[in-house]
Amino acid sequence: MSIQLDETDIKILNHLQRNGRAQRNTIAEIVHLSVPSVSERMRKLEEKGLISSYNAILDAKKFNFDITAFIFVEVDGSERYQGFVKNVTEHPEVLECHSITGDGSHILKVRTMNTASFEKFLSLVQSWDGVTRTRSNIVLSSFKETRELPVERSVELKK
Repeated sequence: MSIQLDETDIKILNHLQRNGRAQRNTIAEIVHLSVPSVSERMRKLEEKGLISSYNAILDAKKFNFDITAFIFVEVDGSERYQGFVKNVTEHPEVLECHSITGDGSHILKVRTMNTASFEKFLSLVQSWDGVTRTRSNIVLSSFKETRELPVERSVELKK
């Protein structure tokens, strides 16, 4: 599927990725359009599903979530897949879950308060029906963590 955006749409998307709370009049100044025009463009971007939500990003450390870890999980078969997904979605410690190739069938990104709570959560994951193996990596430090996409590289520009 090819999505066509012009430079103004890309500027709006990039600004919203950096500041989801940006006021429409500020965006209008940046892209040199009226506020109603910016509002209409944002509505269309939302309708196309290009903007799925506006969220605040919290500082995990300030909420005492000191452990970030990745858990590689091996589930023994596709018949257990739905149960595994249900378990993942019911636990707020899981920030992300991805089906993967390579070592394991899924990778989980989790946050817990300390090593004791991580150990308890890891034991829980290992008890889930169909989980045959886990391998964990605890993050020591993070240098980049973002959800911003380089949209100008991924779309066809309208002339």
